[in-house]
Amino acid sequence: MAFVTALRRLSLAGLRECSRRTAAVTSGARLTGRRSFTGGTQPLRSDNKVTVNFINRDGEQIAVKGSPGDSLLDIVINEDLDFDGFGACEGTLACSTCHLIFDEETYKSLGPVTDEEMDMLDLAYGLTDTSRLGCQICLTKSLEGMVARVPESVADIRQSKDGSS
Repeated sequence: MAFVTALRRLSLAGLRECSRRTAAVTSGARLTGRRSFTGGTQPLRSDNKVTVNFINRDGEQIAVKGSPGDSLLDIVINEDLDFDGFGACEGTLACSTCHLIFDEETYKSLGPVTDEEMDMLDLAYGLTDTSRLGCQICLTKSLEGMVARVPESVADIRQSKDGSS
């Protein structure tokens, strides 16, 4: 049964990715040379960037910029941020390693949480009422200056019980 559920999640993620790419191609958007799990559709211009402030596990604030349409996972990958274990499933909604915590006001502006995301959040360490998965949060101009806190721990099955990889 778990295998069927995982397969269903993977196929849904594949359909979402396909529809995003189709929308990007049909809208005439230029593809960028950056790595992206969600297929960014905006040209790279500094005036079209959104600032995101991550607070890492050590409490350090890291300000980075991303393009509208990029997921928070895309930004972590593109900016080469060192958040141990972050994005293990590469944005396929099959893990909870991109778990982030937001303040109440930001959380309310992020849009609805899908059932699939809620299922994965149930597996996250340090779950709060304002937790979301970074792979499911796409940037918009209205999120300018948002703060996303990386939880102290992560549920990453790639690590052994003693914490080594």
